[in-house]
Amino acid sequence: MELGRLEYLQALVTEFQVTDSTEAKEQVLANLANFAYDPSNYEYLRQLQVLDLFLDMLTEDNETLVEFAMGGLCNLCLDKTNKEYILEASGVESIINCLSSSNEETVVSAVTTLMFLTTPRSRAQTTALPVVECMLRFSLSANTRLSNLASIFLQDYCSPLQVEEARNLSKHTAVGIPLPKN
Repeated sequence: MELGRLEYLQALVTEFQVTDSTEAKEQVLANLANFAYDPSNYEYLRQLQVLDLFLDMLTEDNETLVEFAMGGLCNLCLDKTNKEYILEASGVESIINCLSSSNEETVVSAVTTLMFLTTPRSRAQTTALPVVECMLRFSLSANTRLSNLASIFLQDYCSPLQVEEARNLSKHTAVGIPLPKN
């Protein structure tokens, strides 16, 4: 008997919850992040509380789990309902913390997610001074993907005053956030 979409996603979530294998957890989370790319899965993923699962995984020590969770959130947050849920669940702080990851994919997804989550109501948090400082640093990176993405963030989501304030502050302090490894 073939499983329906909801049942299949439920089976993945259950497997993630019951397995003790780190490799299996990574594979399941990668699959869930891929399913998060398809808008026809959004309602099912909300029903199965996968947004909470992704948010919870952002604080894990396993960088692969963090990478897939961040990618899943990035895939989900263009949807208005998912965006509101992430904002209401105080997800921005955890996403900002992912900017200091040494994993390039995690950082790229975190920057992109912050862009997607920026609304008039969330802008103060998504473009807070430490975030703008971080984007200034990323914009100078030799990593073209990260440099371009950070430059777009600064240009499209931050005011010139915010960027100038961060530049002036950066001249007097050590930012301390390491660039991700290539």
